[in-house]
Order: sequence, then C-alpha cells, then structure tokens
Amino acid sequence: MIKKNNTAVHLSQEALQERLKERKEKREVSRRERQKAREKRSAERTEVVEMRRGVYDNKNKFEYALKLEKGLTEEIVREISESKDEPEWMLNKRLEALEIFNKTPNPSWGPDLSAVDMNEISTYVRPKAQLESNWQEVPDEIRSTFDQLGIPEAELEMLSGVGAQYDSEVVYHNLKQRFKDMGVVYTDFDTAVREYPDIVQEYYGKCVNPRLHRYAALHYAVWSGGSFVSVPQGIEVDFPLQSYFRLNAPGAGQFEHTLIIIEEGSSAHFIEGCSAPKYNTLNLHAGAVELFIKDDAHLRYSTIENWSRNMYNLNTKRAIVDKGGKIEWVSGSFGSAVSMLYPASILRGEGAQSEFTGITFAGKDQYLDTGAQSMHLAPNTSSSINSKSISKSNGIAIYRGLVEIGPNAHGSKSTVSCESLMLDSESRSDTIPTIRISTDDVDLGHEAKIGRIDETAIFYLMSRGIPEDEAKAMIVRGFAEPIAKELPMEYAVEMNNLISLELKGAIG
Repeated sequence: MIKKNNTAVHLSQEALQERLKERKEKREVSRRERQKAREKRSAERTEVVEMRRGVYDNKNKFEYALKLEKGLTEEIVREISESKDEPEWMLNKRLEALEIFNKTPNPSWGPDLSAVDMNEISTYVRPKAQLESNWQEVPDEIRSTFDQLGIPEAELEMLSGVGAQYDSEVVYHNLKQRFKDMGVVYTDFDTAVREYPDIVQEYYGKCVNPRLHRYAALHYAVWSGGSFVSVPQGIEVDFPLQSYFRLNAPGAGQFEHTLIIIEEGSSAHFIEGCSAPKYNTLNLHAGAVELFIKDDAHLRYSTIENWSRNMYNLNTKRAIVDKGGKIEWVSGSFGSAVSMLYPASILRGEGAQSEFTGITFAGKDQYLDTGAQSMHLAPNTSSSINSKSISKSNGIAIYRGLVEIGPNAHGSKSTVSCESLMLDSESRSDTIPTIRISTDDVDLGHEAKIGRIDETAIFYLMSRGIPEDEAKAMIVRGFAEPIAKELPMEYAVEMNNLISLELKGAIG
C-alpha cells in the first residue's frame, strides 16, 4: 500500500507539471493573439492618421493654365523653355542636361527607384495665377491654401521676404523695402534669369552639376520656379527669408531651382518649406539648391520637408564655402514614400566651416535614405554632422554620409554623430558612413548609436501618473528636441506637430 500510495503521489506530481505546462502554453498563445490584435489596431489607427495630415492634405480642385503632356522628350523641354521666353543659352543647358539624363542609369545603391517612370509624370503644370507682389491679388483658392499653412502671417511677424510656389510656378514674391534699399535681391528664379543674366550664368550649375547624378540632370532639363537671393558685401539680413513650395497637381513633378549668393562679410537665414496632399499616383520632387558663401560670410539654411506618402523626393543641395565662411544646415525630413537627400558642404577656403543638424522620421512603408556630406579642400576647415532618425511600423531610416579630407586640408577637424531610435521590431535603421582622409594632420571622430525607447524611463514617467502612450511620446519629442531648438519657432512647432501625427496610435 505504501508503494502504491507513493506511486500515486508521484503520478499526481507529473500530472500537475503537465497541467502547469498546458496553462503556460495557453497563456503564451493568448499573449500572442493579444499582441497581434494590438498591432492590427495600431496599424489601422496609423493608416487613418497618415491619410489625414490636417492642412497639409487639403486639396484644391486641379485647375491649370497650361499642363504639358506626360513624358520627357526634347519637344517637351523646348516647350517649357519657349513658354518662359528663355534666352538661347538656357535652352542649350536644358537640352544638354536631357542628353545626360537619358544616358545615366539610376543609382545602383539605396532605395529602388524603378517606380519612377517619366512617361507617367507631367514635368510642367502652370497654375491659373500670375506672379504677384500683393498677397490679395493671388487667386482666392491658392491664397487660402497658403493662408492655412501660415505663410502670410509668418511674413508679417518674423520674415524679411516671402516666396510661394504652387506647382511649377511662383505665384507670390515680396521683399521688405528696407532690404531692397540695402541692395538685397530676393526674387523667383525665372525673373532672375531675365533680369540678372550675367550673375545667373556665372553661378548656375557650378555647385550642383547636371552630371552629379541622374536626377540632377533631370532637374536641369525641366526646372521651373525656385528662388534667387543675392546679399551684397557687408550686409546682415537680420530676419529670415522664406520660400514655400506646394505641389497640388497629381502625377506631376516639381523641379524648383534655388540659387543663393552671400557676398563677403554678409549673413542671412533662408527657410524652405515643402508640402503636398496625398494622391494615389506617384509624384516626383527633384529640385536643386546651389549656395555660395564668400569670405567671412554666413548662411543658415533651414528646411522642413513634409511631402505626402506618394512622393519620391530626390532633391540635391550643395554649398561652396570660401575662406572663413560658414554654412549651417538645419533639416527635418517627414513624409514621402522615398527620399534620397544628402546636403553637401564643399569647404574650399581656409578656415571654412559647416554644421549639419538633421532629423528623419520614417513611418509605415517609407524608405528615407538621407544624410550629409562634408568635403574639406583647404587647411584648417571644420565640419560637424549631427543626425537623428526615428523609425516605426516597418519604416526604413538610413544615414548615408561622407566626410572627405583632401591632401591640402591639413589641420582640419570633423565630428559625426548619428543616433537612431526604433519604436518597434518591424522598423529598420542603418548607418552607412564613408570617410576618406588624404592627409595625416586631421582630427576626426565618428559615433553612431541605435536603440529603442528606454523602458526604465517609461516606468519612471508612468510612476508619476503619465499614461504610457504619452510617456513614450515625451521621450521621442525629447530625442528630437536638439533639432527643434535650431529651427525658427513656427517651424519647430510644425515639426513637433508632425512628430505627434506620426506617433498617434503608433506606439504602445
């Protein structure tokens, strides 16, 4: 009996262990099902947010004065030039760039660009509007769009001049009289080609060359609109200039050209804003920015790009900095299905400096391949790159950078810091730095960190009564704060609003 009882007890313990194992497995299955349900609800909420981006997604009725047929041919390029009554030299530049584009393949690295089919893109759409210097003369519907984006209010409160481009043409441009009296020129690029041909020919295509890559060539073939700034020697433009680019037309491209020349001992701050409503067709942005900072001059170039999820953003930005000059890049990249953007600083004068501060937020189905380049060509030059990225819901955020120190750049210094924050296990973040050094006398450092939200920090905030979702959002906004503080107030607020839109319903 004792043996039987001992056996019975032993069997009961085995049965107990089996039951405990079954319960554990059931709990694990239940946990996985709950997790899947949470992820499904999160994805559904995220899709709603991404489809409803507030004022940025407001669509006007698609009306135009002229819309060229889709595609890219010599006839289309000639028609763009003829519609602008351009000089022959500009048409020749366009045709040369078209030939380069047709001979140049897509990049063999980075995001897949095979979806960009120029046969399905309208390269020129002229809105039903003329260039105005009086805001009230801009057509009501177009003016209402820019009103909602805060453009005229910003001009009155804190800007020295404003330009507004709608589709392929600038519809409004104005510079305050006191800066005109100083000799500052701020106008649209089409006007600059007509009224300042000698200056434009001297600088046009010298910083961003059409042979740089395929979409630089595309830009030079079909460019339209953009901004031209010339600040005379010794002049401080103490309030920012701003240009805002709005693409309303579906299935179209925007190819604005920005040329800024800051003469010796002068300074300015230029702000660029970009947005577009969402369509179920591919849109393309391939602008070009050429910046020339002369001896002891200073330019800050701030950008918030808030394109929609159907946009391929293939923009090119470069600055040439002379002796003792300084370029500051402040960049926020949101929206767009695909971005390839790497602002470059060419430090060709002794003691030239560059600073890049940027943030990228890659959400669902976004591939944002961004970064910065610093090329040291002269002695005692210095550069810093501070890049941050956030990714969620299978978004891909890539930092791709270049620091090149030439054989004559002895005594130069460069620091690179890349930080990436992933909000879930589906997202991806990579750092791809390229460093080329051709002299021994340099000081260079590179640091990269990739991680997730600190659970300890979340617990601490929740212990103070803050809900979990808001605690996570606070941490993300804190991660982005070094970028926000470098932006003008209105743009810092816009960036925080964009981050809130991206985060809503997406973390938890």
